[in-house]
Amino acid sequence: MPTDDERRTGLSRTLYEEFRARIVDGTFPAGTPLPSTRALAAERGLSRATVSLVYEQLAADGFIESRTGAASRVAVGATQATPSGRSKRARTKLPAPDRLAGSLSPIGQHIASLKLADPSPTAPGEIDFVYGPLSGSDFPTLTWMKALRAVERQRSRRLEYEDPRGNMELRRALQAHLSQARGLACSVEQLMIVSGSQQALDLCARLLVEPGGGVVVENPGYRMAHHAFEAYGAKLLCADVDAYGLVTEQLAALGPAQLAYVTPTHQFPMGSFLPIARRHQLLEWAAERHAWVIEDDYDSEYRYAVRPEATLQSLDNRGCVIHVGTFSKTLSPQMRLGYMVLPPALVEIFAGGKRVTDRHAATGVQRALARLLEDGSYDRHVRRIRRLQQVRQRALLDALTRHMGDEVEVQGAASGLHLVVWFRALPATAERALVDAARQQAVRVHPISPLFHPSKTAQLLKRSAGLVMGYALLEADIIEDGVRRLAKALLQVRQQTG
Repeated sequence: MPTDDERRTGLSRTLYEEFRARIVDGTFPAGTPLPSTRALAAERGLSRATVSLVYEQLAADGFIESRTGAASRVAVGATQATPSGRSKRARTKLPAPDRLAGSLSPIGQHIASLKLADPSPTAPGEIDFVYGPLSGSDFPTLTWMKALRAVERQRSRRLEYEDPRGNMELRRALQAHLSQARGLACSVEQLMIVSGSQQALDLCARLLVEPGGGVVVENPGYRMAHHAFEAYGAKLLCADVDAYGLVTEQLAALGPAQLAYVTPTHQFPMGSFLPIARRHQLLEWAAERHAWVIEDDYDSEYRYAVRPEATLQSLDNRGCVIHVGTFSKTLSPQMRLGYMVLPPALVEIFAGGKRVTDRHAATGVQRALARLLEDGSYDRHVRRIRRLQQVRQRALLDALTRHMGDEVEVQGAASGLHLVVWFRALPATAERALVDAARQQAVRVHPISPLFHPSKTAQLLKRSAGLVMGYALLEADIIEDGVRRLAKALLQVRQQTG
C-alpha cells in the first residue's frame, strides 16, 4: 500500500498534469482565472496544501501567474495557439520533413535526401534470407560473460576517458591477431578501435573528402558505405565489377578522385576476389592521383577453401591504404566493435576526429575482447562458427540445386555469409514481383537491384533478376523449407510473366 506521502505526491502530480495539459492545448486561454486553492480543494476532495503545491509548481514552470490577494491566472504565452487563434492540441504530429521548425546543415540535407529506412520486422513463421544478422545461438555466451566478469573485477580505481584510438590491451592483442591471421604488419599506434566499420567509414568521409570531391566505389557495392560518403557531399564515381572484382581499367576514365572504397578480399555483394595484378593497378592509380584507398575487410574469416589472401594494406608502400575490419560478422553486430589500421600520417588526425565524435568505444567490451584474443578463445570461436556457416552454405546450395536446378546461377560461394542467386528466366525488372510472391509464401528475400547505384539503372536491362541470400541466421532444415517456398514463388512469377 502507498504511504500518505506517496499518495499525496501522486494526487498532486495528476492535478498538475491535468491543468498543464488544459493550459497548453488552449482549454484555459491566457488570462483565465483559476479557482482558489480553497475552492479547488473542496471540489476535488484534496487538501488545500496539495492544491497550493500544484499552483506553486505551475507558477514556477511559467504556466500561471500568482499574485497575493488575487486569483491565479493563466500566463500569457503558455498556450500553444495557431496563427488564426484556434488552439492546437498538446499532442500534435511531428512536422513533415519539408516543414521543419529550423534549418538543416548541408550534411543534414544530404542525409534527409537519402531516405534511409529500417527494414520491417520479420513476421512470425516467416523465413528471412537476410544478410547481416547472425544467429544468437552461435554467440559464445559463456566465454564472453566469463571475460566480462573478469575485467569488471579488475575495474580501474581511476574512471577516466581513454585514448580515442582505443584500449591499449585490445590494440596489442589485435596487433598480434592481425599479424597471425591476416599477415598484416602494423604498429599499435596505427590501430584505432571504432564503433563498427560504419563509424570508420564516417570518419574517412568526414576527414578525407571535400564536398563535391570524387570517391570511387564499386558498382554494385555496399550502399551504406556509399551513403556515408554521399552524406558529406561526395560525388560517387562508379566502377563496374566483374568476375574478378573492381574493373581497375576503368579508374583512369572516372575523373578526379580523393578516395577509393573497395572490398578486395570478398567483393560485396558479388563475392569475387581482386587478383594481384588489379591490386597493383589500384595502388598505382592511387599514387598517381594522391588518393586514399579504403580496404573494407568485412568478412575475411569466412574463406572456406583456402586461407584468406594477403591484404591490400600489406602491398602498400606509400602509406595510402586504410584497412577497416569488424567483429560484427564473427561475434555480433550489436557489440559495435570494429577497427582501423591507419597510415602513420593519419593517426593523429583520426584520433582527433574520434575524440570529438564519441571520445572512445566502451572500455569494458574492449577489455573483454582483448581477453578472448589473448587466451585463444576468439580463434576457437571463429573456427567453430566458420564450420557452422559452411554447413549452412552447403545446405543452401543443395536446396537451390534440388528445387530450382538450372533455373538459377550462383555466385560467391568461395567465402562469406551470403550468395548471389541469379534467375536465368527472369529479367531484372521482375525482381520486385519475385520478392512479393515469396512474401506470400512467408519467405523474405532481398533483391540485388538496390545495391546498384541509381545512376546506373540502364544496367538493369542487361541482366537477369538476382537475389542476395544470406544464410548465417538459419539452420539447415529452415533453409530447405525456405528454398522450397521460394521455388513456388518463382513458378508463380514465371506463369504471370509468361
